[in-house]
Amino acid sequence: MARLLTAFTHALRRPALTTIVAAAIALPMLSTPSFARGPENIADVAEKVIDAVVNIATSQKVEGKPGAQQMPNLPPGSPFEEFFEEFFKNRRGQGGGDDQGPNRAPRRVSSLGSGFIIDPSGIVVTNNHVINEADEINVILTDGTRLKAELIGKDQKTDLAVLRVKPTKPLKAVKFGDSDALRLGEWVIAIGNPFSLGGTVTAGIVSARNRDINSGPYDNYIQTDAAINRGNSGGPLFNLEGEVIGVNTAIISPSGGSIGIGFAVPSKTVQAVVSQLQQFGEIHRGWLGVKIQQVTDEIAESLNLKPARGALVAGVDDKGPAKPAGIEAGDVVVKFDGKDIKEMRDLPRIVADTPVGKDVEVVVVRKGKEEKKTVKLGRLDDIEKPVKAAAKPEEPADKSVVQKSLGLQLSGMNDDLRKKYKIKDSVKGVVITGVDASSAASDKRLAAGSTIVAIEQEQVGQPADVQRKVDSLKKAGKKTALLLVATAEGDMLFVALPIE
Repeated sequence: MARLLTAFTHALRRPALTTIVAAAIALPMLSTPSFARGPENIADVAEKVIDAVVNIATSQKVEGKPGAQQMPNLPPGSPFEEFFEEFFKNRRGQGGGDDQGPNRAPRRVSSLGSGFIIDPSGIVVTNNHVINEADEINVILTDGTRLKAELIGKDQKTDLAVLRVKPTKPLKAVKFGDSDALRLGEWVIAIGNPFSLGGTVTAGIVSARNRDINSGPYDNYIQTDAAINRGNSGGPLFNLEGEVIGVNTAIISPSGGSIGIGFAVPSKTVQAVVSQLQQFGEIHRGWLGVKIQQVTDEIAESLNLKPARGALVAGVDDKGPAKPAGIEAGDVVVKFDGKDIKEMRDLPRIVADTPVGKDVEVVVVRKGKEEKKTVKLGRLDDIEKPVKAAAKPEEPADKSVVQKSLGLQLSGMNDDLRKKYKIKDSVKGVVITGVDASSAASDKRLAAGSTIVAIEQEQVGQPADVQRKVDSLKKAGKKTALLLVATAEGDMLFVALPIE
């Protein structure tokens, strides 16, 4: 069954309420432990923190489209939906008025989300997607007070934003807790504004930690079964001490409603991002200047790395901090700034959290041995700039020689192949012109137009170089060959293929 990962949509509607009538059945009274619904102090925690949880109301101007209905936002199946649809149909039939046709005036669309106050002076944290592209942002307190909010800064990669309001008196604020101290099964409380219903309290447990949901490069979510729905976006997840240990951000749901799988950005990440947004209005992330990939069991065997761990360097940016530090493609980063890199996704998160300009010790495994490198960390530029390929004249290539090796058809690089597969001038090596559909290479998604740059970290220039290297690996008793493969655009990737 397909599952849908839904960031809480903040264009929210009040749902239609359905009355359910059920026959009353007499059942014997069963004694149920009070703890079955959670710890007794949930009510105390909720009462203590709820005034610090706010609703976020935004609006933005949307240009009208010719012929489109100006229907209000109504939930599907609402008893009012048919009424309004008929109303607007009749209105169009009468000539429409000045809000119809190509010159129709722009309209404003409103939406709602959640947030929480972290400073009595009026600093509010929420999700970026709650306020993104909004023309006007308002913070609504639990007593109904509406305060106009100013955007201090936002970060798309972690989906966080910081707002400022100017209250007439100090506001109730909450503190951050330690998300690293969370245990599986620990009780947590979510408070927010689901479906525009206002301050709503739900409770559940921590279902998982360090969850990667493929929403960005720094995924490290807390998973919880506390009921969180559309409109909870940006709301806090509390521990039983009344400390914020996460910001509710996403759910998995086929219907858009809670099925008990929700995700919160951990407070450790939130604190670091909020601090930088308050200080700079933007994020200053550390930059190592490498392209990395996962170390699979096959790759680990080829690199004499046991057990499989770390982040494999597939490429090094010529202008990045890693190059002058001596880090090379084929190195496996196993420790960064004293922190173990257990898997690939650990490295981007740790690097990003490290101060720009810091001299960092990096431990890499190269040809089975650990080496230490010192890197002066740069700053990540989130705006990708196009890199011009080196304009070097292509040397006359040898006549194409096609042969089968590792389930691949190979050819020496030439102008015709560059033109056919649109291979950048900066890519050098042996071109893959065909892949055996029954081979392991096909399973690894290698395709014609890719280029083998190196085998076992040795450069290759002709198909014969590939064959000689494979023959030597066979004689050495190796079961796999580690290929460094470049796409037509020049992106590098390590692929381990079995030697047949």
